[in-house]
Amino acid sequence: LAIFLRTGTQGLNAVDLARHLLGEFGSLRALLEADLKKFTSHLGLGSAKYCQLQACLELSKRYLQESLQHSQSFTNPNDVKLYLKSLLGHQKREQFVVLFLNNQHQLLATETLFQGTINSSEVHPRVVVEKALTYHSAAVILAHNHPSGSLEPSPSDRHITDKIQEALGLLDIRTLDHIIVAQGGSYSFAEHGLL
Repeated sequence: LAIFLRTGTQGLNAVDLARHLLGEFGSLRALLEADLKKFTSHLGLGSAKYCQLQACLELSKRYLQESLQHSQSFTNPNDVKLYLKSLLGHQKREQFVVLFLNNQHQLLATETLFQGTINSSEVHPRVVVEKALTYHSAAVILAHNHPSGSLEPSPSDRHITDKIQEALGLLDIRTLDHIIVAQGGSYSFAEHGLL
């Protein structure tokens, strides 16, 4: 953090400022998730440093996505969860994301197809099917976040998963998993026998 801050402020060098900020925000995650107004209200932080740290965060996300796109295949569920946590873990509103995969389970594309309110997102299986056909997908991984922090799938989460799996199945497109992301971690439908 001190390296990215580059400079300190009066009475604090960059390392001391980094320690001070981590103490004030409570965690690195809280610091990186702060909006511009909250971020710049702290000693030694301006809009330039905000932009720089946000760029670092975005660069990390893109690195993870590129690593997944160039990997041989999606054989490691932990890599997928790590990527999805970086993509969805900090979102304040519910988002529904689909990872589109080829026959070798290599990542073709990641798309946020639906965004909802703080509590819900309207998901339409037809849109997922259309996108899967556009990418010539052989398989998909569904994912969404729970801003509430709960990792338990709701009855509507289970219902929409079944509907999407059924619709894609008619076209021989496999649904490999549905992963719920929350601040406390992630929940895999496949690992819990729900697919």
